[in-house]
Amino acid sequence: MRDTRESRLLLALLTAIAFALITVDIRGGQDSPVEGARQAAATVFGPIENGVSSAVNPVGNAVVAVRESGSRHDRIAQLERDNAALKAKLGSDDRNSSRLKQLDKMIRVAGEGQYGIKGAEVIAIGAAQGFSWTVTIDLGASDGIKRDMTVLNGDGLVGRVTTVGPHSATVLLASDPDFTVGTRMESSDELGFASGQGDRPLRVQLLNAKADVKKGDRLVTFGSEADKPFVPGVPVGVVSRVDPSGGDLTRTIYVRPFVAFSKLDVVGVVVQAPKKDPRDTVLPPKPQPTPTPTVTVTVTPSAPAADDYYQQ
Repeated sequence: MRDTRESRLLLALLTAIAFALITVDIRGGQDSPVEGARQAAATVFGPIENGVSSAVNPVGNAVVAVRESGSRHDRIAQLERDNAALKAKLGSDDRNSSRLKQLDKMIRVAGEGQYGIKGAEVIAIGAAQGFSWTVTIDLGASDGIKRDMTVLNGDGLVGRVTTVGPHSATVLLASDPDFTVGTRMESSDELGFASGQGDRPLRVQLLNAKADVKKGDRLVTFGSEADKPFVPGVPVGVVSRVDPSGGDLTRTIYVRPFVAFSKLDVVGVVVQAPKKDPRDTVLPPKPQPTPTPTVTVTVTPSAPAADDYYQQ
């Protein structure tokens, strides 16, 4: 339609009529004179509106989904963070549980040996002072730690303190080649000196070349003068090999240490020595040998064959 004077007059007339009908419809309420026309229009245009609504609603839903995708993403991300935090907490709980077990074992050792100890955590592994087998603990001079104190854990001898700082200390492990400790055999009391060999068993030189020793025998620390650097009675290890006795003045044996030096976490520094030598009381109970099952075979005599009857 062209934009002419007549068209503008027609548009104004239709607009006036529309306002008039709306006014009449509002004032009439349910008795509105245009109610019938409205119902007829609804009958005609209702299906069309439903069809358009059905076509438009998925698009609208998609727009809403896109609009809410940010918040949904945030919720998923939050759930993922919560899940990760829960896993971390469970992992932390597992570690704490392991540490509690280590602490319980160490307290048992300290109690049975009457050692006064201070618990420490291993915070570093390495050659802090030029040694190849050392660890650093989180206790130092401010905690009463001094050089040449014995270090142990729930399994046995860990090493000795070599260098002390204000809040940390270096421990030379018993596996270090420069490490030497006096030992005593369980029951037989045979004395010797154990030296570290890295990741191999400790090498022990027994003072008695004719000492009666066998695989499975156990050793503890003999102790030092004034209990430094070693207190007596700390479990050292189990004999794993015995060299044949020759004409030497000493006898060599090899000992598997009780302590796993590659898994150190919680350790104890002995700050007070026992009043008397605990001897073998700190050693764990000996494992009971597994009984060898015996098999009894019973032979049942068989019935004589039929041919035997004929021969008789």
